[in-house]
Amino acid sequence: MKQSLQLRLGQHLTMTPQLQQAIRLLQLSTMELQTEVQDALDSNLMLEEAGGDDGDEGEERGTASAEYTGGEGPAAEAGSSDDGFNETLGSEDSDLNMEPTGLPQDLPVDSAWEDVYDLGTPTAPTAPETEYENRGSSGTSLREHLSWQLMLTPMSEADRTIATAILDAIDDNGFLTETVEEIRDSVGGAEPVELDEVEAVLHRIQAFDPAGVGARDLRECLLLQLRQLPCQDNLCARAMEVVGEHFDLLAARDTTLLSRQMKLSSEELQQVLAVVQRLDPRPGRQVADDTPEYVVPDVYVKKQHGRWHVELNPDAVPRVRINPYYASLVRRADSSADNTTLRTHLQEARWFMKSLQSRSETLLKVATAIVERQQGFLEYGEEAMKPMVLHDVAEAVEMHESTISRVTSRKYMHTPRGIFELKYFFSSHLATDAGGEASSTAIRALIKKLVAAENPAKPLSDSKLAAILSDQGIRVARRTVAKYREAMAISSSNERKRLT
Repeated sequence: MKQSLQLRLGQHLTMTPQLQQAIRLLQLSTMELQTEVQDALDSNLMLEEAGGDDGDEGEERGTASAEYTGGEGPAAEAGSSDDGFNETLGSEDSDLNMEPTGLPQDLPVDSAWEDVYDLGTPTAPTAPETEYENRGSSGTSLREHLSWQLMLTPMSEADRTIATAILDAIDDNGFLTETVEEIRDSVGGAEPVELDEVEAVLHRIQAFDPAGVGARDLRECLLLQLRQLPCQDNLCARAMEVVGEHFDLLAARDTTLLSRQMKLSSEELQQVLAVVQRLDPRPGRQVADDTPEYVVPDVYVKKQHGRWHVELNPDAVPRVRINPYYASLVRRADSSADNTTLRTHLQEARWFMKSLQSRSETLLKVATAIVERQQGFLEYGEEAMKPMVLHDVAEAVEMHESTISRVTSRKYMHTPRGIFELKYFFSSHLATDAGGEASSTAIRALIKKLVAAENPAKPLSDSKLAAILSDQGIRVARRTVAKYREAMAISSSNERKRLT
């Protein structure tokens, strides 16, 4: 085959290093962003934290905020929308919590990531110090709680070995996940272990706190709790009879047949069932090992003088700047290795700070657009939630839907009604008789309100709920009502009636 030279023209789309970094920072949560910033501070000598004594604190933190008037008000500044929004992204020198560095606008866009960044062995992030709140929490698990009681219980070494195997087989709900035969086989050594020995040790563990721990099924769990429950007027005895002999009828909530077989009146049976309902079907959950999780809001929304004010959380926005001393060491005409490293770190620091600025501005714009459309929710609650999808916000801020999805993921907004993830404000819609649209979140709130106000003796069925919503102008099918009801963990009408 003959070799030849050919000239070929073509186009291809390549994501620049700046764009890759901006997209990656955009989708990080607040905690992940803090870790990313700390890694950048450790690896880049040009970056440093901006302390509170470096100029005016308000200017350094930035005044990234936006206001929604909710009606007629003063004219907005240039660049704001015509419906009452007044966005203030801070002065150009503040750059959203960053020191004035004169970031160049003509950064190279056709360079490769390896040509600009000094790629080395990634360093593992340092473990953060223990927070004050975490130091105060006990963090005791169910296994530790039971082991502590086992240490205080006198028993032989053989029984203690069996007890340890039983504790290993208890799950977080407090139930025994292995059979007695399996536990016997697991502790079998030189001397065989009888089933009676395992049963005896299991009965001693079932007397531990919390009541009902070590049960093999729900029926045994309820019986263990009833044995330790002080009652009067033979209520506990009748409750034990219901759980022990008529558990299938109790699970089916067949109160009519249960009342006939127990030979109890409806009032007496309701008193017995009230005792059973006070029991805990998952006793192991009483000993929680969950470390409390604190949500740090990214955006604050508050109403001042009749206007909804949107601003970024200044504590959640990183405060970094370029070290002026190291930046002054960069010499343009010097091509030595040290000067090349300094120039590389300086360029990397500028890109990183520009990406942080873009993240803050985009987050503020998206949050402001959400507040504009969900003012009814902020004023009146879930029932006034309007339908909204990613496309609506994308058109308002003139960005792509994928960008809106990244911004709203794991970002939280602090409102007078609580802290919500930004994605909470997006919901599908259903048509109304007036030709408008109703949010699925608002429909769920209406269903929950109707169920809470229903007559316990005659609970509303799914068809009746659909009819009530239809009378209010919301066209919703019965199966849709059932889907929303199940999503809110609301029982069916028959189950709600039998539990009253």
